[in-house]
Amino acid sequence: MIDFIHVTKSYPNGDIVLNDIDFSVSPGDFIIITGESGAGKTTVGRLLIRDLIPEKGKILVDGVDLTKIKPQNIPLIRRKIGFAFQDFRVIPDKTIGENIIVALEIAGYDAKKIPEKVKHTLSMVGLAGKENLFPGQISGGELQRASIARAIAAEPPILFADEPTGNLDKKTSLEIFNLLQKINSDGTTVIIATHDVTLINQNIGRHIHLEKGKIVKEEKHQVEKKEVKE
Repeated sequence: MIDFIHVTKSYPNGDIVLNDIDFSVSPGDFIIITGESGAGKTTVGRLLIRDLIPEKGKILVDGVDLTKIKPQNIPLIRRKIGFAFQDFRVIPDKTIGENIIVALEIAGYDAKKIPEKVKHTLSMVGLAGKENLFPGQISGGELQRASIARAIAAEPPILFADEPTGNLDKKTSLEIFNLLQKINSDGTTVIIATHDVTLINQNIGRHIHLEKGKIVKEEKHQVEKKEVKE
């Protein structure tokens, strides 16, 4: 489903963020990528949605090399990958429901089915009945749920969650983690970038640890089999 092959990425100041990394993601995987700030976790996600391009190596999504696709084809790749941002990236002057509507419209979702889809998605993430509230009217944990709802609304086969519990208390962090597990058990491939030990200690799925842009540890844990989204 996803292959990072000898990928190296550096920034204009010369810092190497990812250094010759290799890993693959299979359909239905639940992967936690860890590392200190600057270790390259978020960069993996940005490369995956073709927000960045590596200096070296290949990144394949369903066999398509992201380093070689034409700019007009980038939206087609991004429809396969829902991205839940660390800073939520919700539109502040639109309601939670309207934020999801925007995502569905961009994805080309059937307009007639959007209202019901919004309600279903919000219910799935525990925000039923809150579609008419604005971002400033809900808590940080609810904002993270809204960000995840927007990322999965169009049913992408892959979800990348960047520090989904970064600013949340332990109880809320576990609730978000359980939500991500549920999304995975429903068939979505889930990749989480985090430094939250609350999540790391759950021993679920695969754990990839980055240090100074290199993979220094990879562990696999048993997960329940589920029906995988294509």
